[in-house]
Amino acid sequence: MVEAGAWWTLLAAPGLLVVLAALAVAGNAVLDARDAGRPVGVAGAVRPFLGVPRALVAQPRRLPAQDRLLWRTGVVTVPVAAVLSTLVVPFGGRVVADPSVGVVWFNAMEVLTWAGLWLAGWGPDAALSLIGGYRFLAQGLAYELPLMFALISAATGAESLRVGDIAAAQDGLWYAVWMPVAFAAYLAGVLAFSFLGPFAYPAGRDLAGGVLGEVSGADRLLLQAGRWLWLASGAAMAVPLFLGGGAGPGLPSWAWSLVKTLLVLGLLVWVARRLPVVRADRYVEFAWVVLIPLTIVQALVPALVNLNR
Repeated sequence: MVEAGAWWTLLAAPGLLVVLAALAVAGNAVLDARDAGRPVGVAGAVRPFLGVPRALVAQPRRLPAQDRLLWRTGVVTVPVAAVLSTLVVPFGGRVVADPSVGVVWFNAMEVLTWAGLWLAGWGPDAALSLIGGYRFLAQGLAYELPLMFALISAATGAESLRVGDIAAAQDGLWYAVWMPVAFAAYLAGVLAFSFLGPFAYPAGRDLAGGVLGEVSGADRLLLQAGRWLWLASGAAMAVPLFLGGGAGPGLPSWAWSLVKTLLVLGLLVWVARRLPVVRADRYVEFAWVVLIPLTIVQALVPALVNLNR
């Protein structure tokens, strides 16, 4: 059972999310060092963090016709939404809040990233940044439906939108085992709303960084942090949705939640580095022709199982 409402979880959840995101950044940096032929060690792991103090004191970029309020709102929305999403993610037997619509809350916070990145692309009043925002909207229209059907599959299997109920309903058999399409679609969605790996198209190099092209200093740091915070949050949410939550032999529930989260996070970092960036138009075609029909069929499976009961 999941216990909600302990005051200290309100501080622990964001803190743990930051630690997980930092581990993902460090792991990615180690892989970068290995691929570049540099020594792999502590120095390689901490390399991305060395520029943080410089970014915090750097002067933000100013453009002639920028809308500073919209720009700054969009930049802040991405990391804030990632932190808010963790309020319903149970860690072991603890969670900040366990509302009856926890899955909807998580999805709603993820959708806020749409608005945040769009504003971050619109606010500078720069062509390449705006195109990056449009790219994310086009990509979002394609990944959101498969992601929603993946969430619906897990919720249907448990007959509840409460995240704690979904984790408890997997006693004896994880949803990742008998809902593999939903699990794969969910992980793809995590990479997509983190705009990393094959879904880094909105921040593509061909657009000189896209939505990241005009931001600098603390603003750029916030957007980059938001990407990794969302990756960590998505990995943590995969555990109660598809991997049985904190259930497991021998170890306390919090330890199993941590182990499973780290494994999913490591898998996402590895996949993000191995797969090429997919153009939005090609992913849209794949999503509508292949992925959405598959996830609809997958969502029907737990529904039929429940009817048969």
